[in-house]
Amino acid sequence: MFKQILSKLPRKSSKGSERGGSDSSENHVVYSKSGNPPDLDVGHNHGNNDPVLGLNVSPDGDLAFFYNEPLPVFKDVPNSEKPNLFVKKLGLCCVVFDFTDPTKHVKEKDIKRHALVEMVDYVTSANAKFSEAVIVEVVKMIHLNIFRTLSPQPRDINFVNGLEMEDDEPLMDPAWPHLQIVYELFLRFVASHELDAKVAKRYINRSFILKLLDLFDSEDPREREYLKMTLHRVYGKFMVHRSFIRKAINNIFFGVIFETEKHNGIAELLEILGSVINGFALPLKDEHKLFLVRALIPLHKPKCLAMYHQQLSYCIAQFVEKDCKLADTIIRGLLKYWPITNSSKEVMFLGELEEILEATQNPEFQRCVVPLFRRIALCLNSPHFQVWSCQYFALVPFL
Repeated sequence: MFKQILSKLPRKSSKGSERGGSDSSENHVVYSKSGNPPDLDVGHNHGNNDPVLGLNVSPDGDLAFFYNEPLPVFKDVPNSEKPNLFVKKLGLCCVVFDFTDPTKHVKEKDIKRHALVEMVDYVTSANAKFSEAVIVEVVKMIHLNIFRTLSPQPRDINFVNGLEMEDDEPLMDPAWPHLQIVYELFLRFVASHELDAKVAKRYINRSFILKLLDLFDSEDPREREYLKMTLHRVYGKFMVHRSFIRKAINNIFFGVIFETEKHNGIAELLEILGSVINGFALPLKDEHKLFLVRALIPLHKPKCLAMYHQQLSYCIAQFVEKDCKLADTIIRGLLKYWPITNSSKEVMFLGELEEILEATQNPEFQRCVVPLFRRIALCLNSPHFQVWSCQYFALVPFL
């Protein structure tokens, strides 16, 4: 009886592969009974039975036949057939490989890499609107390749003077040479004038954006840099998602402030916000002022401030330049989170205070002068020479 059951399994698998390898691009789109395309909230379900993906992503599975029959290159097919070829190559690239073992699937990885490079060139030079079917396939391929659970990698522990010192070298993802091309493809796809934002917003949706934000905690700085550029493009392309993106970033900051006190991508997120704040219209909305008070100023509290202080200072300075009346609120906020026992952090606060005071008008300075000089007086008693020297330069504009 078990033999009969097992004998049926390959037949089901092969049918699934035939559907995944169909030449018709329309077969790659799955619609609900209502006729609307599904929400591509696929998570990490990579099986054959997924009603949206419809493809096996195991390199040992049914898509192996893709690599036995190489697809033609774009330059060898007429323009009318290029969209179908693009969809086929996207289906080919839905296979996900394990890059921790460089000796496994070497040929298949190389074929996929060449297909990705070709598609980057195709998207860059496209001169016709991307159809909804193509958008679905691109988002599907991105889901399968970049959205994954980030697990902390083991670090080497060194001993210096008997104390454990964690290795400060950034950890590099072995799959990055491959992932970089996937990110480049998506970055150019979002930036393309041939992408209709009204159609694409149904697939590059809130669920997609949240998964993108989750990746900012990656330990690989190269991935975070691409994520920064990608999210910035998404923010600029899809106006309907802008408020949601700001709120989602706000929630990440709350998690760092009140829970984890650690996140690898705060600096990159603040760089995006620096550009966003620069574009805020005047007068500032109450929503933006609350973001300053509830998220940006409390970001001075975590111990890992040094990782993102430069970007945070820039964002704070943008608010002072937009509305000089916020200087009093910001200075009092800095005094609230002023470090007591951390001299290096205190030096950072003094440097930021100097920049804020340079943009502060006299009426706002008069409101906070008493608590400010009380703190400066305490800095004079610091045993750290940089602390009591920095406090003088911070007050030069008002002396």
